[in-house]
Amino acid sequence: MFDKNFLWGTASSSYQIEGAFTEDGKGVSIWDTFSNKPGNIAHNENGNEACDHYHRYREDIVLMKSLGIQAYRFSISWTRIFPDGIVKDSDGNVHFNKAGLDFYDNIVNCCLENGIEPFITLYHWDLPQALEDNGGWLNRQTAYIFADYAEFICEHFSDRVVNIATINEPQIISGLGYMNGLHAPGKKLDCISVLSVIHHLALAHGLAVTRMRAVAKQPIKTGFSSTGDLCFPASECDEDIDAARAESFKIVTGNMTFNHTIFCDMTCLAGTPIL
Repeated sequence: MFDKNFLWGTASSSYQIEGAFTEDGKGVSIWDTFSNKPGNIAHNENGNEACDHYHRYREDIVLMKSLGIQAYRFSISWTRIFPDGIVKDSDGNVHFNKAGLDFYDNIVNCCLENGIEPFITLYHWDLPQALEDNGGWLNRQTAYIFADYAEFICEHFSDRVVNIATINEPQIISGLGYMNGLHAPGKKLDCISVLSVIHHLALAHGLAVTRMRAVAKQPIKTGFSSTGDLCFPASECDEDIDAARAESFKIVTGNMTFNHTIFCDMTCLAGTPIL
């Protein structure tokens, strides 16, 4: 039933699992800010401690091994390595938090020691608060800073990790984070501004892929993780393909971003007319 290369895996995201939100030099992310503001999260809960993966990662990974897990997809907290989000200073020098980098080195190495293939996600919604204070994903410059971050992570880890995702669910970031305010940073922007956010996320992905491929120590597999409504064409004829695209783009959830088309067409069909 499953291809011989199919991997049974599990996944997490940094904010949802790590805890230790102020330990060892970690900076503040938008989820630290958002979830610690009363009224934003049910029962005023937060991820300050979460599953304490920061301290328990070894036993967590050993547990994965006991369950027969073959792959572990985890995300890196941008602010754990670059507390204010900035990778390079004005002279082009890189300054990073060694304790944060060591943590992810330990996760990768522990996975490999236990026969588990590590999959890295660079960004799972937790933008550095310092970058959000400067406009966040509304600021085009954030895309270029993200590319610096992606280049650094890839160059450091690609001797051991070949699967690196750029952005997790850009539709959630733009739709829930910047349009209806249900997720961090809790903004409720107009549609034009939200489209700018989506554009800058797509730009960040494209810049990151180019930069990562240039510095990778071995060939990497990369892409973004998408979410949303999807409709498949009944046949390969143009009429059915156009109908499926139109159906996929329909706003059935009250959120214009919640479809694969809005981001996938930009990244997969860049420069190709689609209408």
